[in-house]
Amino acid sequence: MSDPASQNPAAHENESSDQRQRRPRGAQHAWEMEQARRRAVRDIVEQRIQEAQEEGKFDNLSGAGKPLRLDENIWAGDKAMAYHLLKSNDVAPQELERGREIDHELARAEEPVRMLRFRRDTLRARRNVFASDRRAYNALRAATERRYAEALRDINSKVLSLNIIAPPALHRRLIDVELRLAAFREEFPPLDEA
Repeated sequence: MSDPASQNPAAHENESSDQRQRRPRGAQHAWEMEQARRRAVRDIVEQRIQEAQEEGKFDNLSGAGKPLRLDENIWAGDKAMAYHLLKSNDVAPQELERGREIDHELARAEEPVRMLRFRRDTLRARRNVFASDRRAYNALRAATERRYAEALRDINSKVLSLNIIAPPALHRRLIDVELRLAAFREEFPPLDEA
C-alpha cells in the first residue's frame, strides 16, 4: 500500500528536513517534481496576468472603479441578516463594541500615568524642589497609583465579559495588574519630603 502523503504533494509542504529524509527516495523525487511543476504553472499564470494588464485587457471590466459589494458575506451563515442589519444601522456587533470600549478604557487608564510622568520630569528639571512640591508629587503619585490599579481591575472585568460573549479569535488576555503596578512603582518611586 502506498503512502497517502506521497499521493498528495501538498501534505509535504510543512515537513521538516528530517521527515523528508525518512521519506522513500521515489516519493521524495515525485514530491520535488510536483513542486517544480506547481512553480512553473504559477509563473506562467503570473506572466499571463501581467501581459493582460499591460495590454489593457482588465481596463473595461464591469464594475471597474466601483466599490466591492461586501454586504453579501457568504461566511456569515445564519448571522448574515443580523450583521446586515447592524451594518445598515451603523452599529457594530456587541463583541466589537466591547473591544473598543476596552481599548478606550486602557487609553484613559494610561492618561493619569502620562500626566504624572510629566509632573515628575518637570520636578527633575528644576534646580530647587521645595518640600511642599515633593509632598504634592507624592500625594499625586499615591492617588494615581490607586486610580490606575482600580482602572486596570475594571478593565480585566470587561475583558472577562468580552471573552464570554466573543468567539475565541476575539478573546483578549487579562492584564497582569500586579506586574503593571510593580512597573509603576519602579518608574515612580516616592520622593524624599525632607
